[in-house]
Amino acid sequence: MHALLIGATGATGKDLLDLLLKDDSYHKVDIFVRRNLDIQHEKLKIHIINFDIPEQWKHLVKGDVLFSCLGTTLKAAGGKEAQWIVDYDYQYQFAKFARQNNVNNYVLVSSGFSSPNSPFYYTRMKGQLEEAVKALGFSKLTIFNPPVLIRKNSDRTAEVAGLKAIQFFNRIGIFRSQNPLPTEILAQAMINSAKTKEYGIFTLKGKAIWKCAETN
Repeated sequence: MHALLIGATGATGKDLLDLLLKDDSYHKVDIFVRRNLDIQHEKLKIHIINFDIPEQWKHLVKGDVLFSCLGTTLKAAGGKEAQWIVDYDYQYQFAKFARQNNVNNYVLVSSGFSSPNSPFYYTRMKGQLEEAVKALGFSKLTIFNPPVLIRKNSDRTAEVAGLKAIQFFNRIGIFRSQNPLPTEILAQAMINSAKTKEYGIFTLKGKAIWKCAETN
């Protein structure tokens, strides 16, 4: 299989890239990044692109499956408008070009509690992206709605605090469905989901993600 990946520099993306390069099912892995990475592998092709100039790279979005782990925080982006560009515009345009280039399998990392009608900006944005990519007509679309993620060496203050709070509630029997998820488990589930033969639109949450990660 030929894998395409955006968001390879994030926590989930790094784990996913590592697993893809080790997986014999994938003979080629193309990643699309803003700057070069200090990594070499016989299966890996690094495309350094300007996301804002799709005319320069849209013809390269060709393969068997597109994995999307792209995303940023409101603080890192500097505002809602800038975050929308990364979390919605870039991901949607990549999905659109992939579909135009006959990529039929798309695996998207969204967020927990996503909904196009959410009263909260972030989860509403994610929900609207989900609805938009559903309309593109992929033969197989798998959307992951993970709970709080356990990222290695995370420096996101709010995320770390939220993780500690969820873990506390888990210990006293509350919010078990939102058991924090290590990014490497999410990455493995993404790879496994892409290999299944079923077609259609699938949404995986909570325990379903753990179960998918265990599937061989």
